[in-house]
Order: sequence, then C-alpha cells, then structure tokens
Amino acid sequence: MSDSLARSITGIRGTTRAQLEQLLTDAKRYAEGGDVRSVGDGRVATLLFAEDSTRTRCSFEMACHKLGIRPIVLGKSGSSMSKGETLLDTARLLEVIGSDVLVLRHSENGAADMLANTLRIPVLNAGDGTNEHPTQALLDAYTLQQAWGAFDGRTLAIVGDVLHSRVARSTAMALETLGATVRLCGPPSLCSAAPEGVKARCYHDIEEATEGVDAVIMLRIQRERMASSVSPDPDQYRTAYGMTAARAQRLPEHAVILHPAPMNRGVEIDSAVADGPRSRIFDQMKNGVWVRMSCLAHALAR
Repeated sequence: MSDSLARSITGIRGTTRAQLEQLLTDAKRYAEGGDVRSVGDGRVATLLFAEDSTRTRCSFEMACHKLGIRPIVLGKSGSSMSKGETLLDTARLLEVIGSDVLVLRHSENGAADMLANTLRIPVLNAGDGTNEHPTQALLDAYTLQQAWGAFDGRTLAIVGDVLHSRVARSTAMALETLGATVRLCGPPSLCSAAPEGVKARCYHDIEEATEGVDAVIMLRIQRERMASSVSPDPDQYRTAYGMTAARAQRLPEHAVILHPAPMNRGVEIDSAVADGPRSRIFDQMKNGVWVRMSCLAHALAR
C-alpha cells in the first residue's frame, strides 16, 4: 500500500475501531483548541465538488482555514468537466499543479476509490453516489459520542430512504464498528435490506424500530436519485415515517435526534422536532468542521 493510499479516507468499510476512535479523538482535540501549527505549513487542498453541497463543502473549507491549509474550491460547472473532461484528467491536473490532498464529491459510486488508487496524493471522499460518505459518518459518531459518552450497549435507528443513502451505509458501519447496535427503518421500497457491510435489521414500522432507542437519525427522501413514479407522497410519508412531535415525545427521555441535512421540514421531520431540545442537528453541522480537520490532518500527516 502506498503512503498516500494509506492516508486516504474513501470509506468506512475496512476501517478498524481503533482507527475510527483515533479520528474522533483528534476531532475532539481540535474542538477543544488543539494545536494546528504543524498541519497547514503552506499546503494546498483542492475541494472538487462535482455534486451540489452546502454543509460538507463549507465545513471542509472552514476546516482548511482553521488548519492553515490553502483551499481551492472547484465545481463541475466551473471546470472543464462541463466540457467533457474526465474526472481522472481533472484530478491529475490538480495533482500536477501542486495540490497536496484532494477532497472529492461525485455522483459515481467508487469515484473516490478510483482516484485514491491512481493519484500520488491522498483522497478524502466527501460522498460518492449512493456508496459512502465517511466524514458524515464520523461527524454523526462524534455527535453521538458527545451525547452518550460511550458507544457500547447503545442502540439507534436510522429512518427513511435507506436505499439511496450513502449516509445510512457509512454511519451504520461506523457505529456498528464502534460497538453500537443499529436498526434501519423505512417503507419496503426504500428499506428492503441492509446495505452490504451492515449487520442491521430492516424494520417497516417506525414505532417498533424506535422503541427503546438511544438516538434516531432521520434521512431525507432523495428524489434526485429516484424516478418520480416511485417517489412517495410527502403527506403519506410524514404520517407513516415522519418524526413528528408526537413520535418524538414517545421516545425514551434521553434519546437524541439527528439528521444529515438538508432537511425536508414537514416531511421526514417536523420543525418542532428539528428545533427542539432533543435535536442535535446543528451540533452535527458544527462538529463537521472538527471531524474534517481531523481527516485533513490524517491525510497530510508527514
């Protein structure tokens, strides 16, 4: 394995508990004001986002600034990929002009792995298709660690569009690796089986899936990844699977609620819940900066 490949983070699959715990420990250190002087050192990170993003892109960019890394942010519409240039040719250009690390978001499953196995610089996966989103999984885990302290013996439910969710796959794998029990829940068309690499059981009744849990992660319906003919009716979906105020009240008193966002308020989660005392959603967004600082520092380790 090359050094750059060892420093790439393209997925949760194959990582050990010790590796995940180290990334979370480093994130906590940065959140508490840990020293960043040895990380930036004039180095450059290119953020290549071939899919739209707000939270992931902005938190990676903020993480770069906090570490003293110079970010270059590039989208598909502002690059020669809009003219037909391949992803690999674009990435090779970024490598040869001096990027020290590449952060990639792309619609194609496996795109980050392909580049990590080709380039000489490390690659951080900021989401590839319906495959993985490892830094989201890490910030979810960090947020739950803040709420729980430890993962062993804890149970959470991930509810919604599991079929199209790279977050569901990565977060479930990460939390299972860290010692938690995961349940998946959604309509049969969107949660027929656990993603490959995940041990969790699928439920189709949200009341059963969330009974006695320590946390719930609500997922957005990803209409952009499904045909309009199979997209569920918003009102019917809210009735059957939405985290309404009434459902939130039935959760154990200590249970917390997360959402990777963007949220469809009034569909998978009501505003009273998203903005309520159980919600850790904006903590997740804040924690994305510390976790992505940890991942960038790992990628740029000497």
